[in-house]
Amino acid sequence: MGRMVRKQIYIEEEQDALLKEIARERRVSEAEVIRDCLRGLEPAEQTPEVQVQPDREAWERADAFIRELIAMGPVPGGRTWRREDIYDE
Repeated sequence: MGRMVRKQIYIEEEQDALLKEIARERRVSEAEVIRDCLRGLEPAEQTPEVQVQPDREAWERADAFIRELIAMGPVPGGRTWRREDIYDE
């Protein structure tokens, strides 16, 4: 086994319960269960890189829209949301 690298991940509550149950049944750590799952996976087949030409008109429309917003100045009354508000709980 190679050098271990620490990872911090987010999983759903149901996945957490399943992970705990599997680890308990196998009498191994949750990390070992995750490593075992990863060992069974293979990287997706590589697809050829596609060169996409930028849509110049779309960029110009987006730029014009952003400039209009900037010209309007700050929102009256200030910002009414916090960064945390945009994330699902």
